[in-house]
Amino acid sequence: MTEPRTRPFAQVDVFGTGPCLGNPVAVVLDAAGLTDAQMGRFARWTNLSETTFVLPPEDPGADYRLRIFTPGGELPFAGHPTLGSAHAWLEHAGVPRVEGRVVQECGAGLVEIRIGDGEPAFAAPPLVRDGELYEADVARFTAAFGITRDRVVAHQWVDNGPGWAVLQLATADEVLALDPDLTRIPDAMVGAVGAYPPGSEHAFELRAFAPRVGIGEDPVTGSLNASVAQWFARTGAATPRYRVAQGARVGRAGSIAIAADPDGTVWVGGSATSLIRGSVTL
Repeated sequence: MTEPRTRPFAQVDVFGTGPCLGNPVAVVLDAAGLTDAQMGRFARWTNLSETTFVLPPEDPGADYRLRIFTPGGELPFAGHPTLGSAHAWLEHAGVPRVEGRVVQECGAGLVEIRIGDGEPAFAAPPLVRDGELYEADVARFTAAFGITRDRVVAHQWVDNGPGWAVLQLATADEVLALDPDLTRIPDAMVGAVGAYPPGSEHAFELRAFAPRVGIGEDPVTGSLNASVAQWFARTGAATPRYRVAQGARVGRAGSIAIAADPDGTVWVGGSATSLIRGSVTL
């Protein structure tokens, strides 16, 4: 086991509309030499939805390699840790190979982050599973959500690594009203999405529940917003550009920008602000 030493560290608030209103990610900016067990232990200690560890890249096309841990284990990809880690790496004097973009290597492969003017945005990685859910899964999720089957407008596997499924409800208010019993779906990674009236600041409200990895309700979720946006782009259920609100039920005010390019690439953007900078001893 690596002897503890001082390592640069940041805690970044991502997708927030103001300080402490987004989703925090803890970023260890030099994780060289740390074991899986040490990373997992620190992630449990921070008790955030995700803690990341920046390492030298193994792929020659990447600027750095990122490992992403929840309190319950490692993820191949996650959205707000991607934006937050890129932001912290740039602040820590990281220099991208290509001006205007950062390329992150992670369990899902290479992920491009667009930087420059405005909010940073990552390119949604390809789905590893899509298609409609089995009715047995819909029944489990609706029972846990405390709603009847007829409230579900559509449903889909939207898995880009973490295992996400989603139920679409008719309205944002219905999504906000959910009070799920997650003990009924302890192995789930499931979201709910519903539309706001036309002309609203946000097109959709989204909530994400991840008991499988030790997270009840995630405040603001880049990976699920990315995969839902890919689903909506494929079906025409949303305009190419829109915003999603998330986090109100857990005291946050997240705002996620979605932009779908003509070539099918979906970009997921939002604010990233370092609220804590310093060092950790690991």
